[in-house]
Amino acid sequence: MIMASQKAKKSATEGKQGQEQQKQKKGMVAYENVVSDIQQRIKPKGTRWGVAHVYSSKNNTIITLTDLSGSETIATGSGGMVVDADHEEGSPYAAMQAAYKVSAVALEKGVTHVNIKIRAPGGHNSKTPGHGAQAVVRALARSGFKIGSIEDVTPMPTDTTKRPGGRRGRRV
Repeated sequence: MIMASQKAKKSATEGKQGQEQQKQKKGMVAYENVVSDIQQRIKPKGTRWGVAHVYSSKNNTIITLTDLSGSETIATGSGGMVVDADHEEGSPYAAMQAAYKVSAVALEKGVTHVNIKIRAPGGHNSKTPGHGAQAVVRALARSGFKIGSIEDVTPMPTDTTKRPGGRRGRRV
C-alpha cells in the first residue's frame, strides 16, 4: 500500500514537471514569475505615472500602457499574443497573462503608478466591457502598481446614425 501511494505521488510530480518543460519548450511562460523576478531585481527611483488603456470585447482584450499624455507607448499586449486558440483570446486568463506581460515591461522601464481606462466596443456594439477587463485590473494591482483611478471611457452615442440591419433586422 505504501509503495503504491509513493509511486502515485512520484508519477504525479513527474507529470507536472513534464508539463512545465513542454510549456517552456513551446515558449509559453508564466508571466507572474517574470514580474516577481523583476520586482526583486529593480527598485523604483521615485514615482513615474502611466496610463493603461484596456480595450475589452467578447473576442479579445488589448492592453496599451502609455505615458500620461498618451502619445508615447511604453508596452502593449493582447490576449491573442498569449494563447494559441482563437476562442480563448477574450478569456480572463488570457487577459491576466497579457497584463502581466505588459507590467513586466513597464516595471523594467520604471513605471510605478497607473491610471486605468477601460473601453468596451461601444457605438452600435456592446456598451459593457468583456470578461477580461476585471482580470486586467486585478493583475495590474497584483504586479505592484499603485492604481490612481479606474475610468470607463466607452464611446456612448448621444444621438447616433441608424443602426445597421434594416427595418426587419438581419435575416439569417
